[in-house]
Amino acid sequence: MPKIEIYTKDICPYCTLAKNLLKAKEQVWEEINLSENPERTEEMLKRCNGRMTVPEILIDDELIGGYDDLAALNQSGELDRILNS
Repeated sequence: MPKIEIYTKDICPYCTLAKNLLKAKEQVWEEINLSENPERTEEMLKRCNGRMTVPEILIDDELIGGYDDLAALNQSGELDRILNS
């Protein structure tokens, strides 16, 4: 099973959409909630090439991006390949 990490904030509809998509794929992930852990924001910026929006999704330490990027991978079928590799 891949290692999935998601940087989120409390009030974030796209975070919810990303988690719902991954839940539908029967995946588990580590959620790093920046609302509760603001000290980890700098970590996200370093790992995500300075991207400041949430969610930021990493699979096996590779930056996937935000919800739109995740949904596009899902639409193309590429997400299943990534999750099953």
